[in-house]
Amino acid sequence: MRIAVIPGDGTGPEVTDEAMKALGAVVERFGIAVDLEHYDVGGERYKRTGEVLPDSVVEEIALADAIYLGAIGHPEVKPGILEQGIILRLRREFDQYINLRPVRLYPGVETPIRGKGPEDIDFVVVRENTEGLYVGAGGFSAKGTEREVAIETSINTRHAVERCVRYAFELAETRPDRHITFCGKTNVLVHSHDLWDRVFNEVAAEHPDLTCDYANVDALCLWMVDAPERFDVIVTENMFGDIITDLGAVLQGGLGIAAGANLNPEGISMFEPIGGSAPKYTGTGKINPLAAIAAAAFLLEYTGHPEAGAALEAAVAEVAGSLDSMRAGRMGASTSEVGDLVVAALTAARSQ
Repeated sequence: MRIAVIPGDGTGPEVTDEAMKALGAVVERFGIAVDLEHYDVGGERYKRTGEVLPDSVVEEIALADAIYLGAIGHPEVKPGILEQGIILRLRREFDQYINLRPVRLYPGVETPIRGKGPEDIDFVVVRENTEGLYVGAGGFSAKGTEREVAIETSINTRHAVERCVRYAFELAETRPDRHITFCGKTNVLVHSHDLWDRVFNEVAAEHPDLTCDYANVDALCLWMVDAPERFDVIVTENMFGDIITDLGAVLQGGLGIAAGANLNPEGISMFEPIGGSAPKYTGTGKINPLAAIAAAAFLLEYTGHPEAGAALEAAVAEVAGSLDSMRAGRMGASTSEVGDLVVAALTAARSQ
């Protein structure tokens, strides 16, 4: 299996090192041959050469079986250049139309919601990943003047909406609760979310064995905090999905444990911790690598190695429950020590 690795910016290379360390241990255990190809893409390359993501690199990545992304974002590069030019371009280039974010509280990990435990916080957000406000359609008129107008257009096609909704329903069919919620804002976004609502109800009619409901995004945010146990699979559009998945990360202990996948079920997918590059922690050894390691577990699961992926996730869960905190600098161990703990947990499980 060939994996294109983009360590990225800030603490990205540090957490990527720990993820690759853990990945190396688990693939050795399960006898999986892996070829890692590292790519110098990110803020430092942009500063040095003016290149963001050269076409030649995209052509090489296209030969991989999966992409692993550490983190993108550099304090000396204007916001949007790297994010649009690397993250969003890769999503669009390889048609990674599903952003998948499990929100799962592991035993022993603290959640800020009083009285809630792992049995209450276990759901998945399915976010449309290629359209909406993130298409970049829009522009300025009279920029820099008192009559300036800025327009951002949300583009939603039936093709993209339907394939996202169908994926979410198929996922709900595999889960014990067999429940799915459409998160939108149909009372205000009366065009785009009318399309979403109609498609959701059409596909729901094909799955009479599932329970389905709808929640306005503002109400859903409230219920995620007040009663997270009511959710199983949430399907939503790009912008809302971006927002509610960060709220979900807090519920499960923080960005230090939250990993995600950008999926093309028929092509090349990309796996990453959902946190940013956290430049202020670069080189300190304080950043939590568990989200990055969990992303490697996702990669294994979705590239045809579910047993290896499950073993790595189990090791992540065990270590997460033993740390003092998921927050940077409060773990009770350094970045590399946490990686070593995951490898030790894998080794111990193998000997049992």
